[in-house]
Amino acid sequence: MKEVLNNAKDKMEKTLKVLASDFAAIRAGRANPAVLDRITVDYYGTQTPINQMAAISVQDARVLVIQPWDKSSLKAIEKGILASDLGINPQNDGAVIRLTFPQLSEERRKDLTKDIRKLGEDSKVAIRSIRRDANDKIKSMKKNGDVTEDDVKQFDKDVQKLTDKYISLVDDQVAVKEKEILSV
Repeated sequence: MKEVLNNAKDKMEKTLKVLASDFAAIRAGRANPAVLDRITVDYYGTQTPINQMAAISVQDARVLVIQPWDKSSLKAIEKGILASDLGINPQNDGAVIRLTFPQLSEERRKDLTKDIRKLGEDSKVAIRSIRRDANDKIKSMKKNGDVTEDDVKQFDKDVQKLTDKYISLVDDQVAVKEKEILSV
């Protein structure tokens, strides 16, 4: 039973990490190198993440500077950014690429908060699904005679506590990200 509970906890922890990485990729009006993590560029026939091809730094609150180690990859990086869903036009000066993040409009802020809430809700659904799977495993163990009825009831309580804890952590992350979006 402990193994099933630990497995569920590990999966819930991974769900939180995925949510955090999804939130990092949301453009909040501030320059954040994490928005480039999902963008890959065709580099000598291989799809390569930008952060493995260049130094990415924050010049000021709204400008990212991408300085490739291989100057010949400048055009490829620019094309990759244009092809992505980032929505920012890169400025190529021949040595570096600058990404200037515009101020967020009120409408865009509302859209981003909706996206954040949806990601949070998707994470909660995933956590509840993990709870259901754990409960199903224990019920099948009970059918096989491996555990008693009292063990199943105690396990249900433990899994529910774990689920409540992780759902509250998701709510906390959503609130922090919404506050960040609305304060920019």
